[in-house]
Amino acid sequence: MTTEATNLVEVADAGDPRLADYVRLTDVHLRKSLEPRHGLFIAEGEKVIRRAIGAGYPVRSLLVTRDKLAGLGDLAGSCPGPVYLVSPEVAQQLTGYRVHRGALASMQRRPLPPVGDVARGARRIVVLEDIVDHTNVGAIFRCVAALGFDAVVLAPRCADPLYRRSVRVSMGAVFAVPYARMDDWREGLGALRTAGFLLLALTPAADAVPIGELLGGAGGRGGRVPPDTRLGLLLGAEGDGLSSRWRDQADLSVRIPMSRGVDSLNVASAAAIACYALARRR
Repeated sequence: MTTEATNLVEVADAGDPRLADYVRLTDVHLRKSLEPRHGLFIAEGEKVIRRAIGAGYPVRSLLVTRDKLAGLGDLAGSCPGPVYLVSPEVAQQLTGYRVHRGALASMQRRPLPPVGDVARGARRIVVLEDIVDHTNVGAIFRCVAALGFDAVVLAPRCADPLYRRSVRVSMGAVFAVPYARMDDWREGLGALRTAGFLLLALTPAADAVPIGELLGGAGGRGGRVPPDTRLGLLLGAEGDGLSSRWRDQADLSVRIPMSRGVDSLNVASAAAIACYALARRR
């Protein structure tokens, strides 16, 4: 595919209404309202865009800076919608930051499946309660994908995994991991327990079970639960951790042993350690 694609549309004005999908990408409040309302999300960078396409998300349009077009010819040529070609300066005025990766895509969202559908065939899931930082959500999805967990379940107030920053930090892992959002924060864990999951509350509490002891050593010897148990790892909000309601509803509290007076880790770091400790041995 050459750069002479018929779907190229040169735009010189950042205020052009055709570019509305890409306006003020750094304005979190605007984007949190605009994107779900219009059923779109933004993928940034060639690798992430290709992964979104590969996962079956339809492309609405591309925004490409002139200096990057030569290396994106096949991506531009296969886009079913317009490919807006702008200068780096216009891209910065439009989005609110320097688009150094040279390409953005407006992608169409797909309906989320019910929690029951996502959990049905899973053995290991992560359940996020009110984690509002998009960077942490993206990093947790990347951990889940890399360490072999099967799915993510989100509480109603949890941050959007398809927000641009979440997608970027996850390096597209949000497209590879099945996820669903609870309708009911108060009773949502009960449905997971009914589905057969042992619910583990990750907490720094001193009386919690050290997470390395839960499944035991090689072959599961010495562990507190059989290694083939279906597990749901509950992770709480930044700072406050899990709510008292979710801690009380959990079957077990588990902790990551620490030293030198450190009492907790960033939630994404804690997720990586916990997922590694609880992953099914292959």
